Amino acid sequence: MPSPPTLRRNLFLTAILILAAAVSVILYFPGLNTARESKRLQIHRGTSFTAIVSDLQTNGAIAARWPLKLIGRLVPSLHNIKPGRYLIPPGLSNIGLLQYLHHHDQDEVRVTIPEGLDISATASIISRHLDIDSTSFAREATKRKLEGHLFPGTYNFPWDSTPGEVQEFLARQFRRFFTDSLKSVAERKGLDENALLTLASIVEAETPLDEEKPLVASVYLNRLKKNMPLQADPTIQYAIPGPRRRLYYKDLRTDSPYNTYLHRGLPPGPICSPGAHSILAVLNPATTNYLYFVATGTGGHNFSTTLSGHNRNIIRYRANRDRK
Repeated sequence: MPSPPTLRRNLFLTAILILAAAVSVILYFPGLNTARESKRLQIHRGTSFTAIVSDLQTNGAIAARWPLKLIGRLVPSLHNIKPGRYLIPPGLSNIGLLQYLHHHDQDEVRVTIPEGLDISATASIISRHLDIDSTSFAREATKRKLEGHLFPGTYNFPWDSTPGEVQEFLARQFRRFFTDSLKSVAERKGLDENALLTLASIVEAETPLDEEKPLVASVYLNRLKKNMPLQADPTIQYAIPGPRRRLYYKDLRTDSPYNTYLHRGLPPGPICSPGAHSILAVLNPATTNYLYFVATGTGGHNFSTTLSGHNRNIIRYRANRDRK
């Protein structure tokens, strides 16, 4: 018969082996605590490890929280879980689940930002695709005076991007487009960057037709040369708070530096982010004597050099509108 010290030692070793086996089962046995089907999980920036474990239990990815919390204590590095959208495979072990979350590849989202959006509309699109609050995005972009600089296009963004990261990326796309050669053209025309973007944003807001943009640009450049007020309706829209709506004659009296009916010259800054075609239209406008344009009512615009011609085009527009 073994001596008491030997027996105690054997019992201790047996207990250690049983404990080690239990820990190994908890750590590595597949499906012991995890769901049999795939589960989706969103992890937002700043979410704590404890909250992530709770969310895993809430959405049914795990049955009990304590095994993951235990592993988190044993392996602190697994606390580092990136924000993102996860499709968790079924039947993982407890440690396999944490390792999957820890090593998850960056989640990228393809986002299209159309031409002609102001900061608020851009923020709305960004918030629908990325883990970003639209109000925070708009507030930060406005503070940074980025109206007009959030260059339109289709881009891939990490889902967990910050507002600043997205804004800097979009502003950098504009800087890449606005090459030294384009800067030289603008300087020869007496346009600094703000004036160029301001006028291009008005052109962008006036017409979606790329072939018309050099004509629209020529109208506004001709009016500036003659010191005529631009009388651009989109600047009134920008000056009026809230969503876009139909303009009334009373709106033309809106007290705002963006009211180009009351104030001559360009407004203080861009009213939206223009695309490449609108910017290039300002830098290379059509050669015309046009001073007026109005919608045709069937798509596009009619242009004229005189007020009488403009008034005739207005009559045509109303007739087409009424026929519709």
